[in-house]
Amino acid sequence: MKAQNLVVFISDEHNIRTVGCYGNPIVHTPNIDALAARGTRFASAYCTNPVCIPARAGFATGKYSHQIGFWDNADPYDGSIPSWHHLLRDRGHWVMSIGKLHFRSTDDDNGFSEERIPMHVIDGKGDLMGLVRDDLPERKGAWKMAGMAGPGESLYTRYDRDITEQAQIWLREEAARHRDKPWVLFVSLVSPHFPLTAPSEYFYRYYDDPRLPMPKLYAPGERPDHSYLREYGDCFAYDKYFDSDDKVRRAVAGYYGLCTFMDEQVGKVMRTLEETGLLDDTRVMYTSDHGDNLGSRGVWGKSTMYEEAAAVPLIIAGEGIPQGRVVDAAVSHVDVHPFILEATGEAGLIPGDQPGTSLMAIQTAPDPERTVLSEYHGMGSKAGMFMVRYRNYKYVHYISHPEQLFDLRADPEELVDLAGDPAHAEALAEGRRRLNEMLDPVEVDRRAHMRQRELLAANGGREAVIARGDLGFSVPPGVQPNFD
Repeated sequence: MKAQNLVVFISDEHNIRTVGCYGNPIVHTPNIDALAARGTRFASAYCTNPVCIPARAGFATGKYSHQIGFWDNADPYDGSIPSWHHLLRDRGHWVMSIGKLHFRSTDDDNGFSEERIPMHVIDGKGDLMGLVRDDLPERKGAWKMAGMAGPGESLYTRYDRDITEQAQIWLREEAARHRDKPWVLFVSLVSPHFPLTAPSEYFYRYYDDPRLPMPKLYAPGERPDHSYLREYGDCFAYDKYFDSDDKVRRAVAGYYGLCTFMDEQVGKVMRTLEETGLLDDTRVMYTSDHGDNLGSRGVWGKSTMYEEAAAVPLIIAGEGIPQGRVVDAAVSHVDVHPFILEATGEAGLIPGDQPGTSLMAIQTAPDPERTVLSEYHGMGSKAGMFMVRYRNYKYVHYISHPEQLFDLRADPEELVDLAGDPAHAEALAEGRRRLNEMLDPVEVDRRAHMRQRELLAANGGREAVIARGDLGFSVPPGVQPNFD
């Protein structure tokens, strides 16, 4: 594979079901769709952890949460475990980051040659309330999500405009200085993460569209009767604030609008690549840190193992990458790490202990027997949950709730849990076996809780953390956070 420059686009909380090239007939994402048409799209890609901070630590290091010990939104990446950016920078490549990182601090060596307008966690600590895993306190972020959904500008849309502009400026003014070795431009946008406030032209495009759907299985009588969903719902109390169909519609329209807004930011950077003559020498990747339930089953935000939250869009394009190809084999963000090194000519730097396989090798010879993992140890849950994808199956193991099994080929919407069906006992046993070959769920859960108890004590204990308040969402650099 010829060494080339690489642009990595990563959005925040982009539900794979809200991308045109992934089959959504309503949402307008022409730039991401065009990237898929000139490259390879992975139809079964997953994050390592369906919540922001550990997902981004996994993306950086190419490892699963239990391997690196960054468990939740109060345990941010600190640069102590080498990332693909460390490896490339230390080899002499310019690795430029623009936008959201959600790491601990710019004071840490995060591995980039430069971080421009980075968003890191508040005070180097993040969401401390997520450390409380027993007798879960009611979170207040849902009222912000419901109350802020609608037309207008937000801190996040302004920040995304700044990120896009800085990326365009870097390509025009600075990329040429780094011709000695392939460079990497990491463009990290915050949309469509809530607040679900979309500029009016994008919001009304969907709010006024009679085809805009209500969330799947949204009515209380339609929701799966699973104890984890009840536990999480009691903590976040979404129904208390999404108390009318119009509030739900405004939230969905805001989210769809932000998807289109974000897609346009991708398009602006892609046009700059073309206008500067850099496109032919640059490969491009698009993905998201995790997804968003978007009201499905009564859940908003992330933190589940359903496709809406744990699956991610993942597209690669450029020289040597087949055009218009769709790969159905399961892949993970751990497979991105070796791909980035290979794409920039540094395959020899891939560590021997990496769990992933380069996306190039996977698309060349897709293996339906691959197993990929996602795990969760964060807010709204009292104990860990683990998901493995293998062939057409998804197996979900909960430490303190009933396990689940879905056949995604026969049931892509995950409407029928097969865990209790004797006809699928063999597939269920295989899911358990594959998970236990990768880790010991009880031991991993114990380690996560031990770390969280340590951090909770270091921050004054349960009552002090709750008194600090609920942030709802991180703020861009230079903005004072507002705890409630």
